[in-house]
Amino acid sequence: MGIEDLVGKAKDALSGHEEQAKDALDKAGEAVKSRTNDTQDSQVDSVVEKAKEYLDEQKK
Repeated sequence: MGIEDLVGKAKDALSGHEEQAKDALDKAGEAVKSRTNDTQDSQVDSVVEKAKEYLDEQKK
């Protein structure tokens, strides 16, 4: 099983559950921010937003 197989399985698992995945990303981001300095909050928010955008692009 290669990386492409794993990516395909992940996409299949997320299909139809994008909003739940975005909620999980928000929760993960908040967990990271609670354990890091406030100066890094904007970086965490940026990563979460990019991950959400990536999910949106995969739906197309």
